[in-house]
Amino acid sequence: MDVLGLFGIVASLALLIFFAYRGINVMLLAPICALFATVLAGAPILATYTQVFMPALGKFAITYFPLFMLGAIFGKLMDDSGAARRIAESIVDKVGAHRAILAIVLSCAILTYGGVSLFVVAFAVFPIAAAMFREAGVPKRLIPAAIALGSFTFTMTALPGTPAIQNAIPSPYFGTDAFAAPGLGTIAGVIMFGGGLAWLMYRSKSAGKAGEGYEDGPLMNPVPKSGRKVRDTLAAGEAHPPSETHHGLEPGPDREPARGATAVVTEETKNPTMPTWLAYVPVFIVIVINWVMVNMVFPAMDTSYLADKKYGAVALADVRGIWGIIVALVVAIVFMLAAHLKRYGDTKKTLNEGTMGSLLPIFNTASEVGYGAVIAALPAFMIVRDGVLGISDNPLISTSVAVNVLAGITGSASGGMSIALQALGNDLAAQAQAMGIDMDLMHRITALSSGGMDALPHNGAVITLLAITGLTHRQSYKDIGMVAVIIPVLSIVAVIILGTMFGSF
Repeated sequence: MDVLGLFGIVASLALLIFFAYRGINVMLLAPICALFATVLAGAPILATYTQVFMPALGKFAITYFPLFMLGAIFGKLMDDSGAARRIAESIVDKVGAHRAILAIVLSCAILTYGGVSLFVVAFAVFPIAAAMFREAGVPKRLIPAAIALGSFTFTMTALPGTPAIQNAIPSPYFGTDAFAAPGLGTIAGVIMFGGGLAWLMYRSKSAGKAGEGYEDGPLMNPVPKSGRKVRDTLAAGEAHPPSETHHGLEPGPDREPARGATAVVTEETKNPTMPTWLAYVPVFIVIVINWVMVNMVFPAMDTSYLADKKYGAVALADVRGIWGIIVALVVAIVFMLAAHLKRYGDTKKTLNEGTMGSLLPIFNTASEVGYGAVIAALPAFMIVRDGVLGISDNPLISTSVAVNVLAGITGSASGGMSIALQALGNDLAAQAQAMGIDMDLMHRITALSSGGMDALPHNGAVITLLAITGLTHRQSYKDIGMVAVIIPVLSIVAVIILGTMFGSF
């Protein structure tokens, strides 16, 4: 047994967690930690960096950059036009301010399911949540968990067709698309939504019985204690947290905004009277166009040219999942520009900021993929590989464990999933095929597993969300952990059981 090499892997992972938690950028951390493990394994440093780390980083960036860039531009357009804010306000109007938790969860869910970046959502929805929670007397410490439940749980990994990157990454490995195992995904989504909402309602009622109400923390500008309606408070531009509470935060590899995204907090809605139906149209465009392209347009096309080496010598199944999301986001962006051109004070600035906002997240994640490639190339990794594959004869369980563990270690859903699939994807797919397990089921289990243990305290999204709301881990992480870690993991268990019994549906 390569004891020193195995120690190097474990120690490098520990260092990655330790320094990422303290805000060191992953683009710097990942290669350093990877090379640290390389030294202990006795492998050549420069060759490992240039021939293993960088090609893996580049391959991920080449494959998924369009999704990151288009998603960031779409989110920026939704935010600067006021559409994201209008959707949230419409949910508040329908559900009622007295159902503050449900309204915020639904607002975040609709926006993220429609392709809006969860960080754009967090910045746009937080002022609304602050005003609503105050009026309803719900403790402020529950706001982060409500936003987390709606933004990075069931709409990120479970619901069929979600354009989240976590739902796209498994496609090339299993020849699937974003609508894989829709029934099982919906069941998992219901478990996450229902379980998370029930927990937050229980916590709110318990706080009420104990006499706890809304209280502004020291890092946030107080919301005025007036009797005005929520929309009046929002229209006045109040309830915005001071930008210095989160300015300069370095995002982690996943679920993080690029530096400078804090500008969306202080930017006023361009036109608060936007028709509600018009605000929702881009959300429906993303979902509907994605489904139409994947299930109707692409299958009807002659794609025999894909067998040519210059196109990668792939089959349609290998690329249709990514193609569908790309086309859907492009159509949605074109619609936003055509429908709201006058709402953008500076269209060029909006597009440029959206584009630049995609660079840091993708290269953070790609750096972690490079790190994973280096670890997987070390001789000692065979011990880890055999251990994961030997956990169970059921590849669904092996996949779930591998992705959850790596997502938890890296604090990144897409990063952990990419590392697991790059190292074990072919073996897991072959094992599943040998047992007659549908690849759609493998896709859904993989996506779901990326959104379980990834939201541990060192996750960059968790840290940034707490900074936005002016709260601490001590105040809010218990509830974040319940809705974003514990309940999602339980939903994975349920899907594995159902998938084993009834197959994919």
